[in-house]
Amino acid sequence: MQSGRGIYFSPDAPLTEHHSFVEATQRVPQGVVCLLSALRFHDLTTQEPHEVWIALPLRSHQPVVDYPPLSTVRMNEVTYRAGIETHVIENVPVRIYGVEKTIADCFKYRSKVGLDVALEALHEGWRERRFTMDELWKYARLCRVANVMRPYIEAVMTS
Repeated sequence: MQSGRGIYFSPDAPLTEHHSFVEATQRVPQGVVCLLSALRFHDLTTQEPHEVWIALPLRSHQPVVDYPPLSTVRMNEVTYRAGIETHVIENVPVRIYGVEKTIADCFKYRSKVGLDVALEALHEGWRERRFTMDELWKYARLCRVANVMRPYIEAVMTS
């Protein structure tokens, strides 16, 4: 069965809750699942995004996709390439940012996703021991949000 131009799937194949990630990354191969979508994948938010959030390199073309709905953010080459993990969803490799990079990105793009979302992810990730502070600081410095994150990290560590 055809899902889109050049994209096929078996009609009796089981679809997961992350099927839209598969479709998005097949339609936009250079895209990396990020922000709210990555938080949802890692179970670090109660938010249910209405679109798939993907990161693209700064100078790439804006994708024209009718489904699934996309929200895109642009990143410089170093930030874009850092922290990518490949997860197999429905037998398709999907590139998704790891927990630490996703949390740092949420602070960087807090005007798009909301500071409350970034704080929830930080708190949940720390409570569930999903990252080390060294790794989080590495990505906080890379994304240039270490000073923004410092008071929140100190609060989470002391609680």
